[in-house]
Amino acid sequence: MDNERTASIRIGGDEYVLLLTTKATKEIAGRYGGLENLGDKLMKSENVEMALSEIVWLITLLANQSTLVYNIKHKDAPKELLTEDEVEILTSPIDLAEYKEAIMNALYKGAKRNVLSEESPKNAVAP
Repeated sequence: MDNERTASIRIGGDEYVLLLTTKATKEIAGRYGGLENLGDKLMKSENVEMALSEIVWLITLLANQSTLVYNIKHKDAPKELLTEDEVEILTSPIDLAEYKEAIMNALYKGAKRNVLSEESPKNAVAP
């Protein structure tokens, strides 16, 4: 998996790679209206239960993207997808708080744009 696009976490002793794909971006947009609204929604959740549910959903979504990529490339030996119930049972609220940085890294890396500009007379640096 491309480390420039991922972040890793441990759930129940196993490592999971968080990956933002186009599919995940579409699901996030459908749920929150876009990546830009995600932070606001998580921070403004009406109660702790809702906030935890949203974080669990997001972790499950991002962790399953790398498994889906693996399964596409290894059709003969697919891995099972992680469920929200498994994430809830194998983690504590403290773990979820610690995953926040990994989630943000995966989102940032997945949405990062590398902008290259062509050299033109107006962009050229004077000698």
